[in-house]
Amino acid sequence: MKQRIITGVTAGALFLVFVLLGQLPFTLLVYAIAAIGIYELLKMKHIRILSIPGIIGLFITFSMLLPTSVQLKMLFHPTTYTKTEFLMIGVVLLLIYSVIVKNNFTFDDVGFILISALYVGIGFYYLIETRNAGLEFLIFALVIVWATDSGAYFIGRKFGKKKLWPEISPNKTIEGFVGGILTAVVFACIFQLIYPVSPSWIALIAISVIASIFGQMGDLVESAIKRHYAVKDSGKLLPGHGGILDRFDSLLFVLPLLHFLQFI
Repeated sequence: MKQRIITGVTAGALFLVFVLLGQLPFTLLVYAIAAIGIYELLKMKHIRILSIPGIIGLFITFSMLLPTSVQLKMLFHPTTYTKTEFLMIGVVLLLIYSVIVKNNFTFDDVGFILISALYVGIGFYYLIETRNAGLEFLIFALVIVWATDSGAYFIGRKFGKKKLWPEISPNKTIEGFVGGILTAVVFACIFQLIYPVSPSWIALIAISVIASIFGQMGDLVESAIKRHYAVKDSGKLLPGHGGILDRFDSLLFVLPLLHFLQFI
């Protein structure tokens, strides 16, 4: 527990420094975090990041982090490429590679890398977009995620009896799930009093409930992936906490949701 607290405080403080700085320093940090995230997923599948498919997977991940379109100078003429086009380049390269290695790298492996790159890339893209939209929105999202995690943990330990989804995460309980939602709503309301982020209290509470649910689903999705590939943590970068995906799994679901709901 001591190691977990030390790591959490240190990593959290460092992350908040970059959040406050914003702009290029924050964007570069997100690219680095995303690179570690895709590395952790590929490692579960025993795909090396410094292999041809690993590098292509990293290329797709970074492509998803880019703005909607990018202008590059190709054949002496500036050409605008969309993220979808970069994605298609990655798909074609992976499929060609599967043929070259005579199916030692299979169609299923291609699908795994694509889903992994989209999962990591899109989620972290919205981390950049949320910070660009305003510091208050990113802090609000962090408050929702941290309040949900803390509420679910402590209320689950104190009152938890009914298992939520034992096949996926044996320690989570229904009481903890509900407690996480209630805690998120309380902290969201406190945040609204300090720094209003919504003109409507009803909308704020509704958004907080939905975001808390999605955040916990993001946590369960990561647990399901780890259970499928028989690993305890996504990585070992953060002692006592696991890997990058162990820390950002909820945020990768919450941030896109806030944009889809037009909250940001």
